[in-house]
Amino acid sequence: MSCKDNYQRVGEEAVKPIFPQGIAQDFTLTYTETPKEMGTEDQSDSKIIAILTSPITEDYDNQVFKFHTFPKGLKVDFFDEKNQKSVITADYGIIYSQTNLIDLQGNVVIETHDGKKLETPQLFFDRSNNWIFTEEAFTYTNPEDGSVMDGEGMDFNRDFSYFKAHKTYGLMTIKENELDD
Repeated sequence: MSCKDNYQRVGEEAVKPIFPQGIAQDFTLTYTETPKEMGTEDQSDSKIIAILTSPITEDYDNQVFKFHTFPKGLKVDFFDEKNQKSVITADYGIIYSQTNLIDLQGNVVIETHDGKKLETPQLFFDRSNNWIFTEEAFTYTNPEDGSVMDGEGMDFNRDFSYFKAHKTYGLMTIKENELDD
């Protein structure tokens, strides 16, 4: 009777601590794909899709809702069909394994191979649909037309061929084409 614990834990002390099942330092992960599905003894050239680097990653796949964190930031070099490199950096990242959603936070910057630049405090990437979005403030710089667009909330596909800004403000130059009569 004297050893029984009837104390009701509340607040922070009620939360059970979670610990990663693994921690990797100076982490580099290379994503590759092959042009066709390979058998166990096939040989084929593979193509690099992306290279993810981070000073540290923590693996929480031992939890009911599995995830990986990058508490000291990350950098992703990704390559398009023409092998042109674009770069994403962030101060913090989390990959939710079961939903294929990536959450990047803190000084998120995307620099495309052709000089376009997107800056925002938080960005989500839905890997299943190759869709990128944010509800935060952003700055989008396009050196091709000399435009700088500021706004709040946006979504776009991976190669920036479809881009939708929810609320915008800023300076944008629009080129007009002369029509032949």
